Amino acid sequence: MSPLLITGSTGFVGRTLLLRAVGAGTPVLAPVRDAAKLRAQLDEEKVPRELVTPLPADPRAWGAIHPDRAVLCAGVLFARSREEYIRTNVDWNLEVMRALPVSCHTVVLSSQSAGGPTPLGHASRSEADPDAPVTWYGESKRELERELSREFPRRRLTILRPPMILGARDSATLPLFKMARGFVRPKPGLRQKFYSFLGVEDVVDAILAAFSLDVRGPFYLGGEAPVSDLQLLVSAARAAGGKGFTLPVPQVFVRMLALVVDAVPSMRRATPSLTRDRAREIWPDRWVVDAAAFRGAAGWRATITLDRALDEAFAWFRQQHLL
Repeated sequence: MSPLLITGSTGFVGRTLLLRAVGAGTPVLAPVRDAAKLRAQLDEEKVPRELVTPLPADPRAWGAIHPDRAVLCAGVLFARSREEYIRTNVDWNLEVMRALPVSCHTVVLSSQSAGGPTPLGHASRSEADPDAPVTWYGESKRELERELSREFPRRRLTILRPPMILGARDSATLPLFKMARGFVRPKPGLRQKFYSFLGVEDVVDAILAAFSLDVRGPFYLGGEAPVSDLQLLVSAARAAGGKGFTLPVPQVFVRMLALVVDAVPSMRRATPSLTRDRAREIWPDRWVVDAAAFRGAAGWRATITLDRALDEAFAWFRQQHLL
């Protein structure tokens, strides 16, 4: 069986995809910066090491590899400058594409952030809406999409734009659960905000379904119904056994806090999503997308509920003794 190449295999989505692949008997090629971390995760998950071949992070050192499928999941979520995002999210991913066989069908995991929030007056954002990213992260994902189209116009390539992803092995939701267990759960903004979301297993299903397509996209992914920030907090508190209450906080105070976080290195490390750049994604009231195009093209549909995704995430944190 031809191997599947997965970048970001020690991260959230990539690790989940790797487990799905090896569970089906598919060998995996895994470019990583830290092979010891990958081996430790394989041992933790009881994955036979012979099914996974670590590769150097530098694609120029790969030698002759012949995967017929590849998934590019790796990317920087939080960085100090636009240049840091570009180095990994654009430049490194382009180097990976150049190292892959021309015949390799590649699925690229971009982000809803490449398109930006839902346009004012719209219920959801679709592929017909012009892109309007509001952060350096979103700009880097959009730039990757554009460079892929420019440099590889004839390659078999499918680009997916998932929204917020929840589930087991997602370290980014640890602050959410810590807050949910507190007596007071602060919610940015006095109005409710609405989001599309997906459970990580639904994202893996979408990636695998994308291999059936010859259409490039980009395609938005998302469930059929959005969730509110209040629902997210209440569901996280239920999963974590929190007994407190939710307190809406005026956004002006959150903006001031973002300035402080950006100026204090220890706070920036603890809450990277609250730097001045990433906090720009907090201000819009709606990050809802319409995934009808991908559902129609690939026959895919999201099935994981918010409660299930957060229950699985919390159970994993407990298993890792992080909560």
